[in-house]
Amino acid sequence: MGLISGYVIPFLSEHCMEVTFSLLIVVFINFIVPKNKKERENDSQDVRNSSQKSSSKEERASQDVIKRGGVGEVEDDDDEKEGNNLVDPLWPDDLKHIPFQAPKYSEEESLQRSKDFYELLNKRRSVRFFSSQPVPREIINNIVRTAGTSPSGAHTEPWTFVVVGDADVKEEVRRIVEAEEEVNYTKRMGAQWVKDLKALKTNWVKEYLTEAPWLILIFKQTYGLMPDGRKRNHYYHEISTALAGGIMLAAIHYAGLVTLTSTPLNCGPQLRTLLGRPSNEKLLLLLPVGYPASDATVPDLNRKDLDDIMVVI
Repeated sequence: MGLISGYVIPFLSEHCMEVTFSLLIVVFINFIVPKNKKERENDSQDVRNSSQKSSSKEERASQDVIKRGGVGEVEDDDDEKEGNNLVDPLWPDDLKHIPFQAPKYSEEESLQRSKDFYELLNKRRSVRFFSSQPVPREIINNIVRTAGTSPSGAHTEPWTFVVVGDADVKEEVRRIVEAEEEVNYTKRMGAQWVKDLKALKTNWVKEYLTEAPWLILIFKQTYGLMPDGRKRNHYYHEISTALAGGIMLAAIHYAGLVTLTSTPLNCGPQLRTLLGRPSNEKLLLLLPVGYPASDATVPDLNRKDLDDIMVVI
């Protein structure tokens, strides 16, 4: 007792604040820090769990994309539900495979043909001024046939080419497109886009939609419909249809005609309704097709050099 009353109590009385502060530090070290450490460990585990969940989700999404037909195409195929019955394949398992007969050219002939084709296609231009000279339907038929030779995912041929020659329908197409394009140019596209188009002298007035003797509207079929109402997957439908559009451009130019790759923003649903197309078809391109006007002009542009577009490894 003498020791406590003589030394400990006077010491505590004199250093009360320091002792209290020290005790608080001890409490903090023993209780708060371990708790935070544990919380940090829990947080780390939560992050790992979240990452694993996210990874699993992304993996499932990737598998879903692969199953449904390719990157960027899931949005149109979301009607397929797990557990639906598979439809019969397009082709039987014992589909006959036949020898491929390729044309044979000498190296010199191949070189010349590649050069000739390049020089032909290098003269292709997007033309906005059309002659009223009629184009025989047979030429258009062959152009569409040529586009139909395009490759497609699992050979589903997911395209529809709507050919419009009726003057009244072309007038209605123009009305729909110009109404939407005016909004596009003034509100939707943004200042930079409009500025980049200024030198090309384009705007929302589209005379070529009624001047050209033919309009070809290219629709991608996002899925096929079976007789019993079930849906057939169309794999890579957008890429496949875009490839067909590219082949069509070459065929149009080869026939001595001109066109313009029009992509009528926000017009697809209205044009699909106007033309009586089903809901599984989405408009991809609109091509006016005909002969160029005698006074047609095009911007004086240059194409990129080969070194700017090709990398050899």
